[in-house]
Amino acid sequence: MEVSLLRMYTARVNHPITIRKPRFTPNSGPCTAESTYVHIEKWRNRPLQGDYYPYVYVDGIYLRRNWGGEFENVAILVAIAVNEDGYREVLGAAEGMKEDKASWINFFQWLRGRGLDGVKLIVGDKCLGMLEAVGEVFPEAKYQRCTVHFYRNVFSVTPRSKVKLVAKMLKAIHAQESKKAAREKARAVVEELCSMKLKEAAKKVEDSIEETLTYCDFPSEHWTRIRTNNVIERLNREIRRRTRVVGSFPDGNSALMLVCARLRHVAGSQWGNKKYMNMKHLEAAIEDASIAG
Repeated sequence: MEVSLLRMYTARVNHPITIRKPRFTPNSGPCTAESTYVHIEKWRNRPLQGDYYPYVYVDGIYLRRNWGGEFENVAILVAIAVNEDGYREVLGAAEGMKEDKASWINFFQWLRGRGLDGVKLIVGDKCLGMLEAVGEVFPEAKYQRCTVHFYRNVFSVTPRSKVKLVAKMLKAIHAQESKKAAREKARAVVEELCSMKLKEAAKKVEDSIEETLTYCDFPSEHWTRIRTNNVIERLNREIRRRTRVVGSFPDGNSALMLVCARLRHVAGSQWGNKKYMNMKHLEAAIEDASIAG
């Protein structure tokens, strides 16, 4: 299925691609590309089968499309989750145009309408529109800023010669055994960054460290897997590798279909069939007011 889409998009790489309506003959069904679209769209809008999805990871992947002879980026919003049994599951993907509040609200409401429930934590990069949308659609859920993206943000104002040292300092914060200890370590790091005359980096740490420590409210056995959205970043890298051969898409829907084809393939592989977490730890902690409340 994914291969048929790739062949269609790469057949005329240097020319816009027009998606035609299904062609029928007396003895045949619709053409392969169109039937592929139908199957993918059915999978994309399927009802979610899990009773609840405690951990949800979200991200946006940007692909190029050709619109009226001009190239522009189109955002595909992607969400995966760890279900109540501890298995990873692709929840869905949708075209967002750009990662603004309206796009994220529509995306989250679409997921909720298909059965997304019981969300305790949403992990993602810091995006103001996404944060506001989480508060509106999933007010009971907490937000964890991906620590890897946080590090990159600090590195953006750090001289290259000092990045390795600063990285070691930041990782030491998230290596602590409690939120209290992590906060204390963060204060020490801020002071040290100031002494190194890295005031911009110090301010970024001081202003944003708290939203990177939400994982501490959950079972320590899960910490390494819920403080970053690496699980979805790996999927995005694979998607980029697959879509690079296309170059640009004729429209956002074409980009969405190819992304979904890849996600569907991955979901049916060992990736989705291998247990990712032991959820008994969360079940035991669910009575804790810091999570249940």
